[in-house]
Amino acid sequence: MIIPAMTSELHPKLLVSDADAAIDFYTKALGATLTSRVADDQGIVNHAELRVGSAILALAQSVAQWGWNDPESVGGSPVLLTANVSDPDATADRMVQLGAELVIPVDNRPYGKRQGRVKDPFGHLWVISGPLR
Repeated sequence: MIIPAMTSELHPKLLVSDADAAIDFYTKALGATLTSRVADDQGIVNHAELRVGSAILALAQSVAQWGWNDPESVGGSPVLLTANVSDPDATADRMVQLGAELVIPVDNRPYGKRQGRVKDPFGHLWVISGPLR
């Protein structure tokens, strides 16, 4: 059996309780740039794309009838997203100032990274990672 080559890009799509608030949060917290936003005639954002550095992060409003459930509606997120940044301390601090919850403080880790973990206001878990100090 021949398996086709996997694409070289993977774009996560986060389901959130309030898409416009999430766009605002990721723009301010991670320096994201909104590149597209599509809403239906009832104003439900069913697709938005943000550029974060060289990565693309998509998001959409959770809609239970479609089976699109955000982490808070299902008891939390089983996924860790990692953001590699130049200053993990400042990034985690900014996220917390904007409404995220600090889960694990940023510190030097024995595996050669400076990392911490935050839960954003929409229930997504982020590993904020950067170079050791």
